[in-house]
Amino acid sequence: METRVSSRGREVVISGDRPFVIIGERINPTGRKVLAAEMKDGVMDRVRADAEAQAAAGAQMLDVNAGIPAVDEPALLVAAIQAVMQVTDVPICIDSSIIEALEAGLSAYEGKALVNSVTAEEERMERILPLVKKHGAAVIGMANDETGISMVPEERLALARRIVERAADHGIPQADVIIDPIAMTVAADPTCGVITLQTMRLIRDELGNNMTCGASNVSFGLPDRATVNAAFLPLAMHAGLTCAITNPLEPHVRRAILAGDLLLGHDEYAMRWISTYRADLALAGRAQGAPPKPGSP
Repeated sequence: METRVSSRGREVVISGDRPFVIIGERINPTGRKVLAAEMKDGVMDRVRADAEAQAAAGAQMLDVNAGIPAVDEPALLVAAIQAVMQVTDVPICIDSSIIEALEAGLSAYEGKALVNSVTAEEERMERILPLVKKHGAAVIGMANDETGISMVPEERLALARRIVERAADHGIPQADVIIDPIAMTVAADPTCGVITLQTMRLIRDELGNNMTCGASNVSFGLPDRATVNAAFLPLAMHAGLTCAITNPLEPHVRRAILAGDLLLGHDEYAMRWISTYRADLALAGRAQGAPPKPGSP
C-alpha cells in the first residue's frame, strides 16, 4: 500500500516496500521555550533554520506545529507553514488539534499534505475527515478514543479499523490513512514498547496500512534518549512502521534508520549506507581541517 504526499515540487511515497520516511519533529514549540517565544512574536527565523537543517539531515517530510497557549493558532500555523515553504520543498505534516487551524493550514498549503491527526472519537472523525477529503489530504489516525489509550493491542487494532472504515465513508481511500499505533514511554511502564510493537504487527497483518508514530515518546523521561530512540526504530520498522515523526539531527537515530533499511532489504547493494558514510566521513574531515581524500565528496 502506498501513501503519496507532495509539496509544490516534490512527491514522497510511503510504503513498506520503500525506504523508511523520516518526518522531522523539530518545528514544534512544545518544550522549546525560545522557539515558542519567537513564534509568538511572529519571528520565523528559527522555524526556517530548523526546516533547512532537518531537510539537509535527511528528513523527507516536516511536521509543523504551532500549538502555543493564548495565541491565534490558525494564523500562526499558516505563518509557520509559509515560512517552511520558503526554504524547502519537502512535504509538510500539518499538526494541530484545533479544527480551525487545520482548515487554515490546509488552505494555505501548496500540495497534498498529511494531517496530524484524527482519533477514533466519533465527534473528531466527523469534524476532521470531511476536511481531509475536501483538501485531498492524507491523515494520521491515532488508535485511541474517548476512553483513552488501551494497553490491549487487539483493542488498538479495532480502533484503527474504525478510523479506516469511517474514512472510507467520507470517500478517503485506505492508502491515505496512516495509522499511529501510539508509542508510549517505557519509563512509566516497561511493557509499553512491547505492546506498541505487537500493535504494529497486528495492524500490518490485518489492515496493511502504513504506520507512523512519535518515536521520541518511547524515551520520554530517560537519560540518553537518542540511544533508546535509535534502538526502538529498527524494531518498529521490522514490525511494520513505515515512517516516524522523529529527530533527523540525532546521528544515532539517522544511522539506525539507514541500517534498518539496509537490513530489511530497502537499500540495494547498500548504496545509501555507503554514500552516507562517505559523506559523513568527508564532513568530519573538513571540520577538523584535514584535506579530503582523493575521490571523496
